[in-house]
Amino acid sequence: MEQLNRIELRGNVGYVRLSRVGEDSQVVNFSVATTYVYKGRNGEAVMETTWHSVVMWNLKNMPDIDRLVKGCPVSVTGRVRANCYRSADGTDKTVYEVQASKVELLEEQLTMQAGF
Repeated sequence: MEQLNRIELRGNVGYVRLSRVGEDSQVVNFSVATTYVYKGRNGEAVMETTWHSVVMWNLKNMPDIDRLVKGCPVSVTGRVRANCYRSADGTDKTVYEVQASKVELLEEQLTMQAGF
């Protein structure tokens, strides 16, 4: 049986943080909000927003980081990774993040939203 760990997201950027790791490596941490819309019991639309943590290393196959800003629509392809750690109060925590292998800025949507 072949195993697969792949995730694809399309949503809007939340926070963006760029860090240097050593002399020639960079890492960008950012969040992506995705929204799922469904009909509730009363027939009205219900919007459910999920925030995803994304990590992008070394910026190859990645867009210009200066254009990755809050509210920008993006497409992210990568894999899900679990990070386990012990918090200051001694409890074990698990955080899931997306390790991005490809990030695209969805400029067509930016143009359509701006009304051009």
